[in-house]
Amino acid sequence: MRIAIVLNTSWNIYNFRMNFVRALLEEGHEVHTVAPEDEYTNLLVAAGCVHHRVRMDSRGANPVKDSALIVELYAIYKKMRPDVILHYTIKPNVYGTLAASMLKIPVVNNVCGLGTVFLKDNLVSAVAIMLYKISFRFARKVFFQNPDDLKLFVTRKLVPERAVDLVPGSGIDLQKFLPMDFRRNDTFTFLMISRLITDKGVLEYIEAVKKLRAAGVNARFQVLGAMDPLHKRGIKTEVIQEWIDQGIIEYLGTTNDVRQFIQAADCIVLPSYREGTPRTLLEAASSSKPIIATDVPGCNHVVKNNFNGLLCRLKDADDLAEKMKEMAGMENATLKLFGENGRVKMETEYSESVVINKYLQTISEFKKAS
Repeated sequence: MRIAIVLNTSWNIYNFRMNFVRALLEEGHEVHTVAPEDEYTNLLVAAGCVHHRVRMDSRGANPVKDSALIVELYAIYKKMRPDVILHYTIKPNVYGTLAASMLKIPVVNNVCGLGTVFLKDNLVSAVAIMLYKISFRFARKVFFQNPDDLKLFVTRKLVPERAVDLVPGSGIDLQKFLPMDFRRNDTFTFLMISRLITDKGVLEYIEAVKKLRAAGVNARFQVLGAMDPLHKRGIKTEVIQEWIDQGIIEYLGTTNDVRQFIQAADCIVLPSYREGTPRTLLEAASSSKPIIATDVPGCNHVVKNNFNGLLCRLKDADDLAEKMKEMAGMENATLKLFGENGRVKMETEYSESVVINKYLQTISEFKKAS
């Protein structure tokens, strides 16, 4: 079969979907990738994919501006003529599905997270939700990454109930993110891994750090992730530089391999406002690291309070600071147990093989029907 995989970056395909791509190629499928070109595009081609460049801005949501994507994707799909299209992330899900529907090509969508359209109450959000409702009528299957998102879409009649299914995020490669031997740093080290936008709870993390420093808590506070000042909810570069200059955080920049940074930390923190299934938390738990995350959909499926980490209240820097203080004060045995529990949770619930097998099964059903 000719299968198209459509995302907002080639980087995303290579870093989060490559084992799935390899599984498709091993089964003899012809894999076409559709995404903006970046330094990972050539790696997709080298692996055996046929790549199609598309212009797509992953920042923000402007339905009027983004509607041009329908035309562009329509042209790509018409030329390619895939047997099935797999969409990931918001814009491919919405605009790609509309383009595919005009060509009567079956699609499988994956709702990786709800994005800001469900966090805001404005005209753009209303239009975006309407587009979900229109486009998802044409999807043969829609995978959700947590039951809360699935329930929300079904309850609001944004997707037919017959089409929905659940997968544990993009899954985690248990052989890549291996459990690490317990080791506590002399100075307890917190690490937040995230793009620097407000929805990830960056401002709450900074406020919590300020409170802990003022209270005399002896710890290191790190941030790993890309600055994105052009994003609608991005944090200005000069603001981040101020945090660095004032010694509030250690900014670690960006990396192609987070494992060394996870290994060097004692606890991973993500005070996000809402997630599908946060990749960084899967990676941390698989690596046997304790976690502090917000008690919101997505995060609270990966982190069970007082089992493999602690949950804090949404947009509450005081509560986050309390949880961080509590974590830093825990005995080694408790921290070690949290890490071990997280690894077991990943092995039993979040293995990447579960996700790959679900997709392969879905594709085989399309093959039988054709």
